[in-house]
Amino acid sequence: MTDLDGQLRKFQKELSAGTVSLALLAVLGQADEPMYGYQIAKRLERVGQGVLSGKQSALYPVLRNLEGAGLLASHVEPSVAGPPRRYYRITEAGRAALRDWSAAWRATRDSVDSVLAGLPQ
Repeated sequence: MTDLDGQLRKFQKELSAGTVSLALLAVLGQADEPMYGYQIAKRLERVGQGVLSGKQSALYPVLRNLEGAGLLASHVEPSVAGPPRRYYRITEAGRAALRDWSAAWRATRDSVDSVLAGLPQ
């Protein structure tokens, strides 16, 4: 592995840290009902084009952090096919954060895209 490979991995890790939180809020903000972790992961796989990049286990600490910040709420329900499931829903504070974070994401994306526009592909 070259140093460039290590730098790329570090960049990708730092970049994904905030985007996973935003993507989780977006998935739950669009949901009609509370969702459990596996459902959220599958939705992200389907529509997120690799935002989790095969790291479903990374989802749960982020869900707990978002809940701890009051942006999500959860409850546990028994499951007939296994252990109890924790269902998450977005709170009103989460919806406000989603609006703010989405605007910040778009502004950042547009700014970086304008800088990158001059680079050869």
